[in-house]
Amino acid sequence: MTPSLSAVLGTELGKLKRSLSWSIVVLLPLVMVFAGSFMTLVSQQQLADGWHTLWLRSVVFYGLFPLTLGLGILASLVWRPEHRGGNWNALMSTPVPTLRIVLAKTLAIALLGAVMQLVLLVAVVVTGKLLFGLPGLLPPRYLVVTALLVVAVLPVAAVQSALSMAFRSFAAPVAVALVGAGIAAVALAAELGGVIFVLPHALTARATQLATGTFGDSGQLTAGGSLAIVCASAVLTLLVVALATRFQERRDVRV
Repeated sequence: MTPSLSAVLGTELGKLKRSLSWSIVVLLPLVMVFAGSFMTLVSQQQLADGWHTLWLRSVVFYGLFPLTLGLGILASLVWRPEHRGGNWNALMSTPVPTLRIVLAKTLAIALLGAVMQLVLLVAVVVTGKLLFGLPGLLPPRYLVVTALLVVAVLPVAAVQSALSMAFRSFAAPVAVALVGAGIAAVALAAELGGVIFVLPHALTARATQLATGTFGDSGQLTAGGSLAIVCASAVLTLLVVALATRFQERRDVRV
């Protein structure tokens, strides 16, 4: 009997119980938030616009490089066991269709990425209340941005998963993630909005800029902008998964 996608995903998540992935998931967003807060305290600058200023200083740079780099590392960690010893042949000789393997790996990486965004959100709230004594709670629009960011992580997870599947090297896919983040940063700085429909790394970075007024963003969270993120994420994820599956199936035939 062929295992279902949920069963394959459950197996993948089980492999992560003692993985180094969780240190990335927790530490990366914490370091970025605390670094932004530390610089604010050292410079003795006030959070002029309260929660909005704190969000800007915590999330904008995080979305340009660290987030994508973190996803690249997570993908390499998720695929690393399969490239050891005879694990690759064992994986490919199972009755599980290639598509389900690709999907399960992608979803496992995306789930780690989603948890990372939740850690970031909690860290911003805790820092704002305990360190800066900001009144009230984080504005609801940033909760929506966080949800959109969870969706926007999917295509990058798919790309980095495909690269980590194709290359035995741990570092090569991470290097590609860094290059992708660099190209995305330049494109967004040039206000090339259409790049989000072509480059997954730019889509993820763009999602972190929503409602911030940076990199050509209007400063408002609009239905159109949110829908563009969701649609681009869906299309790019499906495309990358399909291409990765086709590549792996053809590679198996050649081998």
